[in-house]
Amino acid sequence: MIRSPALTRARMSVVVVALWSLLIAPTINAQLSRPPQYSPQLVSEIKKVQQAAMESDYAYRQLAHLTENIGPRLSGSPQAQTAVEYVAAELRKLGLEVKLEKVMVPHWVRGEETAALTDYPGMAPGTTQKIVLTALGGSVATPAQGLTAEVITVNNFDELQALGRDRVAGKIVLFNAKFDQQLADNGFAGQAYGQAVAYRGGGPSAAARLGAVAALNRSAGGAEYRLPHTGALRYADDAPKIPAAAVAAEDADLIAHLTSEGRVRMRLVLTPQTLADAPSYNVVADLKGSDHPEQIVIVSGHLDSWDLGRGAIDDGAGVAIAMQTAQVLKQLHLRPKRTIRIVAWMNEENGARGGRAYAEDHKADLVNHFAAIESDLGAGHPLGFYAQGKPELLTVLQPLATILQSQGAGVTRMVEETGTDVAPLGEAGVPTFAPIQDARAYFNYHHTAADTLDKVNPKELQENCALVAALAYTLANMPQTLPR
Repeated sequence: MIRSPALTRARMSVVVVALWSLLIAPTINAQLSRPPQYSPQLVSEIKKVQQAAMESDYAYRQLAHLTENIGPRLSGSPQAQTAVEYVAAELRKLGLEVKLEKVMVPHWVRGEETAALTDYPGMAPGTTQKIVLTALGGSVATPAQGLTAEVITVNNFDELQALGRDRVAGKIVLFNAKFDQQLADNGFAGQAYGQAVAYRGGGPSAAARLGAVAALNRSAGGAEYRLPHTGALRYADDAPKIPAAAVAAEDADLIAHLTSEGRVRMRLVLTPQTLADAPSYNVVADLKGSDHPEQIVIVSGHLDSWDLGRGAIDDGAGVAIAMQTAQVLKQLHLRPKRTIRIVAWMNEENGARGGRAYAEDHKADLVNHFAAIESDLGAGHPLGFYAQGKPELLTVLQPLATILQSQGAGVTRMVEETGTDVAPLGEAGVPTFAPIQDARAYFNYHHTAADTLDKVNPKELQENCALVAALAYTLANMPQTLPR
């Protein structure tokens, strides 16, 4: 029987695949699933970095200056520019190579923001009830003298759509979606926030499509101490832009109660301005690697903050943690094999332009970006770290997780995104990381006037510094490459 060459090659391919499946693949899979061994020297150095960070108050002192001396740092503001100059100067003092990379950022300025109920069931003649609220970032203004209209309350988008244009047009819509504190208390603060913030981001355009004249949302956060929570909205291209504000939870409950009894009217005054985009900067500082200086491990937080508070937990803490990573390595005279790059991002809050600009400016070099870390969930006790990328990342970092168990931070989890600013890098294939932090109270103060230095526990800040510095040093010195 004569066999064709094609048939012979096909049968040989089947044999090769079978041998690969039986003999070679299991060995490779076992190697991938088996935690690697770090050298005794690397393990010793990681522990020294961890311990030194746990004992240092450098990050807290930097955070105190950012929050107390400089204050709120909304993009385009004089305080944001002062913060850029301060962080750059401090990193130069450590001996890092510092660059300011230009970013054009939104420049939105908050104006007057007042509201009062002027007509409602059972009101005392000649009186009003004050409503505590704050304009959402990027909101357009009401007429200078304000607007007065009936308020209607819905709990979700479906209820809004069910009302239809006839019942929405000409009215102020309140989205009374409650923040799920129980979800947050059980370790899912991000998910609780995501559910509530949908109405801040998309509510104004959804209401405008049905003819509403303004939109309010129940504040996306916990700790109901009559604190309104600001944050950015997203105007859709297919809807008119209407004024929008976040209402304190107690006032949202009041409005919901009164609208259930009858007609309620509100006078609303919001006078924000959107000015021309302003120049600002990402602060980029390198601690050059000894063996592979072209390979980069980013350690970062975002420098801008909202204007109501002083940006301590969001996200001065993240910047201070990144700065201390460099400070600890300098203190210990440890030079990483890969370059550790400290980045203080600009404009995470109302545009995310810093992260996107960096990815665009460095796109030709992203193949040399070994990993990126961002801390942007406050400074609560760290439980471990998140990773975004291939699942094998957790395997190659298992020895580090074992070391971090000594401080109660040995948990590792895969997620789809670790941080807004490093997300463009993750989309390009760069493995990204973030600390897993106790965020049960984070959304009590996030985006409020109460985001101040006293909300940061110095010991827990040190714990975060220890985790991030150890993670950064491990990534910069591990012998193997990371899966991408």
